[in-house]
Amino acid sequence: MQRWHRPALSLLVLLLCLPSLVQAREERTLAGHANGVLSVAFSPDGEILASGSADKTLKLWNASTEELLRTLVGHTGWVSSVAFSPDGRILASGSSDKTVKLWDPATGTLLRTLVGHADGVVSVAFSPDGKLLAAGSADNTVKVWDIAAGVETATLTGHAYCVRSVTFSPDGRTLASGSRDHTTRLWDTATWTVLRTLRGHPDWVCSVTFSPDGRSLASGSLDRTLTIWDVATGTLQRTLDENSGVSSVAFSPDGGVLASGSWDNTIKLWNLTTGDLLCALAGHTDDVNSVAFSPDGRTLASGSWDGTVKLWDVAAVTRSQ
Repeated sequence: MQRWHRPALSLLVLLLCLPSLVQAREERTLAGHANGVLSVAFSPDGEILASGSADKTLKLWNASTEELLRTLVGHTGWVSSVAFSPDGRILASGSSDKTVKLWDPATGTLLRTLVGHADGVVSVAFSPDGKLLAAGSADNTVKVWDIAAGVETATLTGHAYCVRSVTFSPDGRTLASGSRDHTTRLWDTATWTVLRTLRGHPDWVCSVTFSPDGRSLASGSLDRTLTIWDVATGTLQRTLDENSGVSSVAFSPDGGVLASGSWDNTIKLWNLTTGDLLCALAGHTDDVNSVAFSPDGRTLASGSWDGTVKLWDVAAVTRSQ
């Protein structure tokens, strides 16, 4: 897997918050990876932050004290995606080595390795009940595994290029996949058939995520936009204009704020009711690859090609929306 090349930026985005939201700030920086951080995820209780890196490792951090709890070694390629199971007892990692690994985050023990993809795994996601794991791959497919049995239960085909992002709806009935083919597909998890294909981006769809109520889906693209879709109808509800490619999107737990990580080295926070840009958080010195809210919505984690994880205090922003 190769790192994308971006055009030179003509505008340096500085820290910009509306006056009432100026309390949003960088809180801590976690350094330790030897290469870019590609994915970050909080445990369901918010106590642990996992990071996956192009240095082929995962790191587990105490989200409160910044202590490095352990480093997980086993992948032979970039760790592109990390995700905790809903009960927090399993940590999944997807890698450019074509595998998904399941770890016990409490001990660091490798529980199982899932194989089957013909190219690198770019994104992993657990179903809300924790029984299934979906993985999007550079082989243009999505594979679904039964976690307890460790067996593949479905292979979803139809995308023309790499599947960059996968995510389950909160009720578990729908799986979304975003692709380099510029589309997002919604799949029925009962039959694994396509419910609809969302078209609107003229460039890669790098990240997709459902709103907490499951009614909306956000997608971030290299076309420098974020789009909000009505899941039930497939209707485009809103387009938010970025000034750089968007690599990651995440809803706040209450659904009022959308965070986007982008190639201008910043994280932006958006009011989803008005579409207004609330805040642009600067501090990274390279592309932001991943963003994730803590379960209480007070902290935002970001991972970057600069090799660091940053934790941002966004309580004032999320509380005000």
